[in-house]
Amino acid sequence: MTNLNNWWKKSTILLLLIAMFFGTSVAGWTPASNAALPAGNAITDGKALLRYSLPIDNQAVRDLQANLEDIATQLRANRRWGAISKDISQASRVISSRHDELLKSIPDEQKPQAEAIIDELQAGINDLRQAADSKDKEQLWIGRAKVLNLVSALEESMVQKFPYEVPAEYSHLPQLKGRATVEMETNKGNLTVVVDGYSAPVTAGNFVDLVQRGFYNGLEFIRAEDSYVLQTGDPPGPDQGFIDPKTGKYRSIPLEVLVKGDPVPTYGITLEQAGRYREEPVLPFSAYGAVAMARPEFDNNGGSSQFFFFLFEPELTPAGRNLLDGRYAVFGYLTEGKEVLEQLKEGDKIISAKVVRGAENLVQPQ
Repeated sequence: MTNLNNWWKKSTILLLLIAMFFGTSVAGWTPASNAALPAGNAITDGKALLRYSLPIDNQAVRDLQANLEDIATQLRANRRWGAISKDISQASRVISSRHDELLKSIPDEQKPQAEAIIDELQAGINDLRQAADSKDKEQLWIGRAKVLNLVSALEESMVQKFPYEVPAEYSHLPQLKGRATVEMETNKGNLTVVVDGYSAPVTAGNFVDLVQRGFYNGLEFIRAEDSYVLQTGDPPGPDQGFIDPKTGKYRSIPLEVLVKGDPVPTYGITLEQAGRYREEPVLPFSAYGAVAMARPEFDNNGGSSQFFFFLFEPELTPAGRNLLDGRYAVFGYLTEGKEVLEQLKEGDKIISAKVVRGAENLVQPQ
């Protein structure tokens, strides 16, 4: 039923031919408009995308995050130490002068824990300053990752409730009202995936439910030659999806895409079909290891158990100009194990998958 690999392979060849004919980039071509989408400064780090996708409204923490994220940009740009020092100083200023603003979004019962996180953040930023003064690139990378993990924890504590109602027509499906972390043991090593129910509650809920059922244990990966996706979730036997034992029927999952600025996801229709070519999903295909629901090419609502990792290649699919955005539902990102994902190929398998955090956010249909 799900034939994403064949579709991807054929589409890549077609787009390459079109690109050669028109003298334009593959990723800049859109089937109906022939117009290149603006690339902007797309984010290519899955962890950063997860931070920015949290449904919070606190400018101080967003400014703090942006300053710390920018350190990576400056490190890659020939180590611009002056700009790095400026980022660190601005981050420190947020902590010291906007302390109350950082706390205003935190529930009262969690404020003591948030205060402790802020204290750790200040200490971590001081360590970053020392590393920048000594121009220690390795320590900057390590320290930056540490403080951004603290920022993530602070931001997550700001989410007080699930931000919207999922349409009643999907009440028969599991829903993830928050986030969950899934660890996969493969024959090549371990992968860690953070699944985002804030942006894709039905898609993420289905995935977490299947993980908890042990559905993916022992399943093989599929990767066609020259394909930039690694897919799995097809069980052995005639059924190419999940058959719900309660109903005896194939569980169908709707296409679900939350667009930046929208209060709720769009269901059952691609952004292309909706005429929203220039709209950007909250969870885009701009990071290596984006995790998305596979589906039949011509059935938006035909997904079930099969999913894929997108193996982002910036030379082929520039961030922010990806034809898969809005056509397939991203529901999470690889956060650990990139070196393992790079090695996986057709025939490798998931030995086991388990939810290690956030299982309490899964809401089963009543």
